[in-house]
Amino acid sequence: MEIEIATIGGYEEVGRQMTAVRAGDDVVIFDMGLNLSQVLIHDNVETERMHSLDLIDMGAIPDDRVMSDLEGDVQAIVPTHGHLDHIGAISKLAHRYNAPVVATPFTIELVKQQIEGEQKFGVENDLIKMDAGETMSIGDSGQVELEFVNVTHSIIDAINPVLHTPEGAIVYGLDKRMDHTPVIGDPIDMDRFREIGREGNGVLCYIEDCTNANKKGRTPSENVAREHLRDVLYSMEDYDGGIVATTFSSHIARVTSLVEFAKDIGRQPVLLGRSMEKYSGTAERLDFVDFPSDLGMFGHRKSVDRTFKRIMNEGKENFLPVVTGHQGEPRAMLTRMARGETPYELDDGDKVVFSARVIPEPTNEGQRYQAEKLLGMQGARVYDDIHVSGHLNQEGHYEMLDALQPQNIVPAHQDLKGFSGYVDLAESEGYRMGRDLHITRNGNLIQLVD
Repeated sequence: MEIEIATIGGYEEVGRQMTAVRAGDDVVIFDMGLNLSQVLIHDNVETERMHSLDLIDMGAIPDDRVMSDLEGDVQAIVPTHGHLDHIGAISKLAHRYNAPVVATPFTIELVKQQIEGEQKFGVENDLIKMDAGETMSIGDSGQVELEFVNVTHSIIDAINPVLHTPEGAIVYGLDKRMDHTPVIGDPIDMDRFREIGREGNGVLCYIEDCTNANKKGRTPSENVAREHLRDVLYSMEDYDGGIVATTFSSHIARVTSLVEFAKDIGRQPVLLGRSMEKYSGTAERLDFVDFPSDLGMFGHRKSVDRTFKRIMNEGKENFLPVVTGHQGEPRAMLTRMARGETPYELDDGDKVVFSARVIPEPTNEGQRYQAEKLLGMQGARVYDDIHVSGHLNQEGHYEMLDALQPQNIVPAHQDLKGFSGYVDLAESEGYRMGRDLHITRNGNLIQLVD
């Protein structure tokens, strides 16, 4: 059976992930994401109103025109998890393919919301829920099967999909960390990865996220970030001024910890911002979390400002707002607070807790720098980088290669400079560029089996 891989997006940047694998006549697309930095650069452009070809030219979504070079029918679109750099283009591109979107329940719900929010493209693809540990047949040959393997990441309900073919398994390894003690959900299923490495013809190809391949050691568990956050917030228990926290809205485990620790120090937590309401509200509706019944979630601007007025009237010392804006996004809640555009007044000594890292990309770094400077000008004191990454460091990469023993590797989720650490790592394990280690760009085809 012929096996071919189209590296469509995410091979020259972190973002707009999209990869297609052809096994015989059957094609499966993994991820269909936004390039968030391009969207931020064009902050004054309403991308949801733009044509897909304009978005492609802008670099905001994958250029999927290479799909016309794949001789087969798309049988499924499979996003790995609910981050926008993996699902954000489904509402703009999925209508081109007569195939269902197959994902875990939380991811499917987020995809559904994206599609409902952008009716312009008329996306009507079926949405199929599949849990980690389950499989489904792909195409009519009976020879290709899709499996979801549970992984841990900075968002709940994440998986690595595996396409089983007669030539061996294709493991799509974006995005994960090796967390054996997660705050929410099950640990990464390393036992299953080891089994896949030993089954049948083994692993024909491993497509791997290289985000932290230059970082030594292993990525800490989310429990490490949780204890760091606990220590920071408990140290503020006697402070009688304002405390504000921000984190990734999609990081439900971190939001859960913030809510819990706010209660512990005698403050009422409240979640503010559209994406904060969206992700946490969805997680609660699907029973992934059980928030306190009195937890307020407000997304619309007027509702948020009413809440800020209430906080100022009843006393900042009684509340802990958890707000959007951890990257300094211009329209997010924390940035508006830093510019003095909300009823919430920051005073000298007020605490701002960033339970997030700056995404290492110039647009984010510039906006975050500006936000922190503005907060400082208001007198706020910043607590920075209370966070652990959602991606594997070097030791996690070594462990995955040992478990899977792949015949071929395709590094992804970076630019060419970012691939360098992974190339060194893989070559130390006996792989060689141009032979079984395939460094590629967006829009290329890799023929694994003729």
